[in-house]
Amino acid sequence: MILVTGGCGFIGSNFIRLWLAETDEPIVNMDALTYAGNAENLADIQQSERYFFEQIDIRDAAAVAGVLERYHPRAILHFAAESHVDRSIKEPEAFLQTNVMGTFNLLNSALGIWNQDGQSERFRFLHVSTDEVYGSLGRTDPAFSEKHPYQPNSPYSASKAASDHLVRAWHHTYGLPVLTTNCSNNYGPYQFPEKLIPLMIERALAGETLPVYGDGSNVRDWLYVEDHCRAIMTVLDRGEPGETYNIGGNEERTNLEVVDALTNVLQILRPRSGGYRELVRFVDDRPGHDKRYAINATHIADTLGWRPEVDFREGLIRTVEWYLENRQWVEHVKSGEYRNWLEHQYRADSSPSGDDEGAA
Repeated sequence: MILVTGGCGFIGSNFIRLWLAETDEPIVNMDALTYAGNAENLADIQQSERYFFEQIDIRDAAAVAGVLERYHPRAILHFAAESHVDRSIKEPEAFLQTNVMGTFNLLNSALGIWNQDGQSERFRFLHVSTDEVYGSLGRTDPAFSEKHPYQPNSPYSASKAASDHLVRAWHHTYGLPVLTTNCSNNYGPYQFPEKLIPLMIERALAGETLPVYGDGSNVRDWLYVEDHCRAIMTVLDRGEPGETYNIGGNEERTNLEVVDALTNVLQILRPRSGGYRELVRFVDDRPGHDKRYAINATHIADTLGWRPEVDFREGLIRTVEWYLENRQWVEHVKSGEYRNWLEHQYRADSSPSGDDEGAA
């Protein structure tokens, strides 16, 4: 079996669902169920005989070691992370504890079971990271390749850069067979509504203003979440230990272009008198806002044959349709009701704390 961390989050839950649909291998989900970890994301597969859930915080070294000793997975896929830049500016310590020390705990425990299992050639530790570790690009700069120097500019990206370096060190020092992926901005179903696209969907449907930082010219490369999950499966299956693979959607858009495209799709699927574009408002830029991210995904295409399949317009339509069709999930997240679902499903002694809305 394989084990994932953070499997109740946005990308992790999409990965688990895809894994169970397309393979016969069992999967263990280790998640602390913090504010963005929603067990209701996987409500449809809870009864699967190939799915196992462990409510564990990766900051708890003893608990992490216990789970790995119990299951001895043949691979660990590390999705769990604090990932919202605005939150990292306000609460940087949480990002260091989870993204750095949590990764350290996982690497140590993974090394232990790998050694116990005779340093199995099949074992892999796959670390899911971000393009933000590379810093910011100018308008005409070449896209980030795997050789681009690390230049993180936010507490979030600095903590992820540190975790990338730890993963590399555990490979070169101890021989642990690791893989690292650095991906561009993801979007799609089950994304917590503090992130740009779901936040704008919800505010637009409520008739609220759509706040855009600065002049909206900051550029990101957008990747549909299912494409990302398939790339991770490809790297796990055929990636070379010690290698890094950049994963991108080849879909650069300014933030304003994203919001404009989103308002157009909403107007088609849920027409509003006057349209949605009139709700856009420009607000003060956030501190240290990176100007542009862009991924050069040539390496993974040339060596492993992966390329994105869903273009931005199609992915945006799928995403908006999902949020329109899953209003109960959205309302549970916004109200905190998903925590009550957790209580009912797992009969937990207490539900996690820390529910609030962030900005895009």
